Amino acid sequence: MFKHGVTRPTAREKVAGLACSSDGPGVRSLRPFPMPSPHPDARPLQSELIRAAAREARFSLVGFAQPRPIDEAPLRAWLAAGNAADMEWMSRNVAARLDPAKVLPGVRTVMALGIGYRRPAGERSRVASYARGRDYHYAHRDRMRKLRRSLVAMDPSISIYACVDTGVAMEKVWAERAGLGWIGKNGLLINPQLGSWVTLSVMFFDRPVDVYDQPHEFLCGDCVRCLNGCPTGAFSSPGVVDSRRCLAYQSIENRGDVPEPLRRGFVARVFGCDICQDVCPFNGDDIPVGDRRFEPRALAAYTAAQMAALGEEEFRTLAAGMALARAQYDGLRRNAVLMLGAQRDQESRALLERLCADASPLVAHAARWALERLSSAS
Repeated sequence: MFKHGVTRPTAREKVAGLACSSDGPGVRSLRPFPMPSPHPDARPLQSELIRAAAREARFSLVGFAQPRPIDEAPLRAWLAAGNAADMEWMSRNVAARLDPAKVLPGVRTVMALGIGYRRPAGERSRVASYARGRDYHYAHRDRMRKLRRSLVAMDPSISIYACVDTGVAMEKVWAERAGLGWIGKNGLLINPQLGSWVTLSVMFFDRPVDVYDQPHEFLCGDCVRCLNGCPTGAFSSPGVVDSRRCLAYQSIENRGDVPEPLRRGFVARVFGCDICQDVCPFNGDDIPVGDRRFEPRALAAYTAAQMAALGEEEFRTLAAGMALARAQYDGLRRNAVLMLGAQRDQESRALLERLCADASPLVAHAARWALERLSSAS
């Protein structure tokens, strides 16, 4: 996961002079120290030169927005409704999430960046498309470092804050404002050419650009395929996701038992959920396959039974460098067991009986539920 702040940059690749804090579970946050605001007459950077540098750094999408604060009402209403589930870190640093100036004093520009990751239609996996290969946070981190060097070459005194979706920036809002796409009814950014198969990052910097992009128009129209397609009814209204009912949250962030009414939703997945993207008409087969660095690794091809039977060291080896590691060892095995139970996979009975005595209460409880499902189908 990548989150870094840059004060006055040096020629060294290593970023120095940073203050540390925490913005989420397992996230190391690097923030710039307070600094004087830039001169108001700072010369604008040429947006097309930056755009070319971003393309050279292998970003699929790039756009520029003015750093006006985000309306606080939607986020605060979402949090007040309990939609963040137990992700308490979402309610921290709210003011900074809404106002770039509280993150980088003197900010003049927000640059939104995207990398396409669509996988071939015929590729089969029980893992969400974005998580089958190398962790996208690393791809963004590496490319932002290269892009940062280009920005420093354009203006050696520039100050930068950069983050992927683990930082305080609300990357989808900024991507919409910067013209990369619009936030659809499924809550995801949709780009006309790449659909919603895009991962995002942002960079704040204290220099204006000569041309800012316009926000993208909303193109979902009357379509409700994503809302109707969600197997657990996680959309409380268009664009509003209740994490408590979302299979992505349950399979990735939830460290406890999955509520029983949602367990059957694991019938075709072990990590994450792509249904609200699969049914979207903007995600057609004509979208080019994404970056090769996201090509599936071995673990993404495992069956649910193989994942449930993994040893801990084997898991650590196979999941290293993948976003899938976020579920952790017991979480992934719990998910795999729930999939076996949701499918009423009779061939997994012996495995499930063994896992009923697993050292992890999380896995053992899921195995008992799965066995009950098998027995009720007999």
